[in-house]
Amino acid sequence: MTTAPASRTRQRLRVHTAPATGEDLLSRLPHPDHALAWVRDGSGLVGWGEAARFDITGPNRFAEADRWWRDYTATLDVQDEINLPGTGPVAFVSMAFSDDPGHSVLVVPEVVLGRRGNQSWITTIGRPTPAEPTPIQRPSTVRYADGQLSVTDYRGAVAAAVEHMREGHLDKVVLAHDLLAVADVPIDHRFVLEGLARRYPECWVYAVDGLLGATPELLLRRTGPVVDSRVLAGTTWPHDGMSDEELEAALLSSPKNLEEHDYAIRSLVDTLNPFCSTMSVDGPSVLRLPNVSHLSSDVIGTLSGSPSLLRLGAALHPTAAVGGTPRKEAIALIDELEGMDRGRYAGPVGWIDGNGDGELGIALRCAQLDGRTARLFAGCGLVAESDPDNEVCEAHAKMRPMRDALEGR
Repeated sequence: MTTAPASRTRQRLRVHTAPATGEDLLSRLPHPDHALAWVRDGSGLVGWGEAARFDITGPNRFAEADRWWRDYTATLDVQDEINLPGTGPVAFVSMAFSDDPGHSVLVVPEVVLGRRGNQSWITTIGRPTPAEPTPIQRPSTVRYADGQLSVTDYRGAVAAAVEHMREGHLDKVVLAHDLLAVADVPIDHRFVLEGLARRYPECWVYAVDGLLGATPELLLRRTGPVVDSRVLAGTTWPHDGMSDEELEAALLSSPKNLEEHDYAIRSLVDTLNPFCSTMSVDGPSVLRLPNVSHLSSDVIGTLSGSPSLLRLGAALHPTAAVGGTPRKEAIALIDELEGMDRGRYAGPVGWIDGNGDGELGIALRCAQLDGRTARLFAGCGLVAESDPDNEVCEAHAKMRPMRDALEGR
C-alpha cells in the first residue's frame, strides 16, 4: 500500500469549486495520457494533474481506500460555491477485480471540470501545475495478438465451465479473455475517449490510471440517502439477418438470458437489502447499443443508515453480473479456468466526493493502456445452457467498442 508523499497528502490544501462555462468535458483534457474521466452523454467529470494518490492491494482494499479518503478529506480547506454531488474534493476510483493479484487506485486530480444538467463547474486543489494542451494524435495502424487467454483457450474454458454447471456445482459463472493491441504510436487517451463517447453516448465513458472504457452498467450511485443501480445480464448481438425488433423479442423470451439476468438481479438485491429501508426493481427491458443489446433492470433503494459509496461497493463486488452464483464457487472457478490476471477489468470504476456520494460503474468494454499497447478485455455470463461458440461470438462483439475507438472508426 502506498500513498502520495506526506507533504502532498497531509498538508491542509485549499479546495475551491466555482461556476464555469459549459464546454465539452472530454475536449478540455490537456494531455495525451493520465486522463481522468467519468462522462455520460456530455455530463460528468474529467480531471488532470495529481494532488494525491492511494494505491492498494488485497481483500481489504475497499475499507482501506474508504478510510484513506475520509482521512484525506478531513485535512482539506474546502470552499464550494456549487454544492452538488461531484463538487468539492473528488477522487477517481478504480478497484481490482480480485483480492490477489490486484492493484487498486484512487487518484485525486489537481483540476476537475464537471457538469450536471445546465450547471458546470471547476474545482482546483492546491496550486495546480499549468497545463498546456497538446494536439490529439491518432494511430495509423493497430495490430492485434493473443492475450494471456487466447480465443481457442477461452472456448475450452467456457466448455469446461458449462460442464461444471450441468453437474450442479454452481448456477452461473462469468468468464473473460483478453486481446493485445499494438499501435504504431503511443495511444492518445483523448482520442480513445472521444471515440467511445461519440459512438456510445448511453454508456459511462471512463478513464482512471490508464484503464479506459465505456461501460453500460452502473454498479451503484449514491446521492445522499438514495442509491440506484442499473443491472445488465443477458446479451444478444446482430446476426442471422435479424432485425432489431426481432433480436429484442428473442432476447426478452430467451430462457437462458432471462435466467442469467435473474441471477444478477437477485445477487444485487440480496446484498444491498440490509443497507436499505425500501427497494424497488424495474425491468427487465432491453438496452440497445451499436454492438450488442442487453437485458436491463433498474434497482432503486433508500438507505437506512449512511454507508459511504466505497463501503457499499465492497459489499456488492463482485455481483453475479461479473462473477457468478454462488459467489465463492464462481470466483474459484474463474481463477481455475481463466488462468489470467483480470487487473481492474470488471472491478468498480468511477468517482467519490467528500460527502461519500458518487458513482461506481463496472469496468467493462475496456482496455488497459501502456504506451503503444492496449490490453482489451471481454467476458460473458454462462449458465448450463450456454454454447461455447456463441459465447466466443458474444465476447468478440463486446470488444468492438474498444477496437473501433483505437482504430478511429
